[in-house]
Amino acid sequence: MIGMTMQQALNAQINQEQYSAQLYLAMSGHLQGLAFRGFAHWLRIQSSEETAHATRLVGFLLDRGGALKLEPVAAPPAAFGGVIPSFEQVLAHERVLTGLIGGLFELARKEKDHASEIALQWYVAEQVKEEAGVSQIVDQLHAVGDKGGGIWYLDSKLGKRGAAS
Repeated sequence: MIGMTMQQALNAQINQEQYSAQLYLAMSGHLQGLAFRGFAHWLRIQSSEETAHATRLVGFLLDRGGALKLEPVAAPPAAFGGVIPSFEQVLAHERVLTGLIGGLFELARKEKDHASEIALQWYVAEQVKEEAGVSQIVDQLHAVGDKGGGIWYLDSKLGKRGAAS
């Protein structure tokens, strides 16, 4: 049985993962409206991954005998600027998620909840990959700028992203 403190924290993280999915979906729509279909596609896949992260936490919580308590998901902004500021916001958001996951991991240790600590190790490793991937995109965007062929090349490249396995 999962402790009440960890149950509440996991429910809050589930809500945060769902917000992330909404945020990236909103960014996708925004960038598609700016004719950047490849960046929009990448963000739609990212949105789906965030939903999968929430679903994975739901399964873990329920497997431990916890109660799922879903809260309303805050509406994300509607506009994000151009491609570069949008992806800078993605990177900043991923860094927030990394901090939240780190906090959950520390809580699991404090509570001596070994099952949660082990389950959260996947999220810790996932956040390393998430931040590194988005950081690379931001670096490439800064290198090519927001005008000219380079940004369109990156748009095309990111449009080929497949769903994560």
